[in-house]
Amino acid sequence: MAWVLIAVLALGVGVASAFQIRGALEREREFHAAPACASAPVKVSGCVWKQEFTVRRADMHNGDRGESPEADLLLPSGKPWHVTFLQTEPVMSGMEPDDKVVGLIWRGQVVEVRDTHGQRQQTSAGPVGWPEDRLGGALACLSFGLTALVGGLWPFFARGNRRHAKAATVMRWHGLGMGATAILTLWAQAANDWPLWSIPAIWGPLALLLLASMTAFVQAALRGELDDDDVPSLAGAPATY
Repeated sequence: MAWVLIAVLALGVGVASAFQIRGALEREREFHAAPACASAPVKVSGCVWKQEFTVRRADMHNGDRGESPEADLLLPSGKPWHVTFLQTEPVMSGMEPDDKVVGLIWRGQVVEVRDTHGQRQQTSAGPVGWPEDRLGGALACLSFGLTALVGGLWPFFARGNRRHAKAATVMRWHGLGMGATAILTLWAQAANDWPLWSIPAIWGPLALLLLASMTAFVQAALRGELDDDDVPSLAGAPATY
């Protein structure tokens, strides 16, 4: 039953992520197409403004579970601006009090921070990279959720049949492998700054290999080739000299 609940939860997250891909793509396109502001915006605007800030506080929250890296930035007027990050690299890890940084303001939020070395990093409000995250999450959750759901429900329709139970176990673990492969593909895409289409292009063939492996192992389980009881025991065998 635990596998079924986990599978249903994963499917829910996967469907939600899939529905968010288009919106994330549109938001990213709007950001890249946004013109530079002619002057500092006094209200929420669709143009992009580069604003100089002074770092007042930076906390990476190393070792604190559930806490996002965060920083307090000061405008020249002294007004503080709180920002959070999804990770500490490459800019957040080097931020110290009194450092000068440049923040990109779009739609009333600081979406990117740049240091004096030219390095840049998206804040939690940044629109760049979200389509890839949503696609990778959808592939991971849907592939795992579907196979885990079938593998979780299968034993309920074949109670007492050890071969079917073994086949269901094979399905569940292969589903976990497909989900993990999608996450690793997303990590590789983000680390190398590959385009969005590289995620399905890399994950697709790997998923097909895992599906072929799952099919072969399921058939083997149903034939009894994976049953431990089918392995002859040597405990009662006559001794030979």
